[in-house]
Amino acid sequence: MKSIETILDMSNNSTGTENYHKFSPIPGFPVITDGVLALAEAAGYYWLLDIIGSYQSNGKLDKAFQVWTLNVNTDNNSTAVVRGYNDRTLIVMQKIPYTDFPPGEVKLYLIDGVILLPSEY
Repeated sequence: MKSIETILDMSNNSTGTENYHKFSPIPGFPVITDGVLALAEAAGYYWLLDIIGSYQSNGKLDKAFQVWTLNVNTDNNSTAVVRGYNDRTLIVMQKIPYTDFPPGEVKLYLIDGVILLPSEY
């Protein structure tokens, strides 16, 4: 597993995308950018993408813009949080009892059905 610093460096170096990738056969799940695909492969966090996709049928979420944050603690539990455009209003929080993802914080955007890195926005 890569360190959080390596993961964040990878995510900060991605700008734009050439392709959109379907990562789930479930209808209505978002697609991902090249940067998110590279990060998911390097960090093994397809499960986070599944969490994001699974909430898209939730009527509380703005389909146009979502800010997703994964916070991993040093004891390997974590929290996935989604906020609206202003990044202040908490909409959904899901506790994750265990992950092997390194401690730290990763942020993703979901805009009009596409999951992307903040640097790709």
